[in-house]
Amino acid sequence: MAHFAELDENNVVIRVIVVANDELIDENGYESEAKGVAFCESLLGGNWKQTSYNGNFRKNYAGIGHIYDATEDAFIEPTTSQHQP
Repeated sequence: MAHFAELDENNVVIRVIVVANDELIDENGYESEAKGVAFCESLLGGNWKQTSYNGNFRKNYAGIGHIYDATEDAFIEPTTSQHQP
């Protein structure tokens, strides 16, 4: 199973879903994040990034409220200061 995080307009994770590995298989028989993203978008709309339950990539498993840092290509836990106005 693959996990995908939906991001809001500020790259904050708003939900994480599980997608069957079959949905990620490309025309060459390899798993493709792009195929998984397209699957999520076709079902639910939104902006999606794959996350690793084991933390094998993007540094951390995405949780609701985590922030996706595109520069680091990582999901980062929010700090207290990020929650204050």
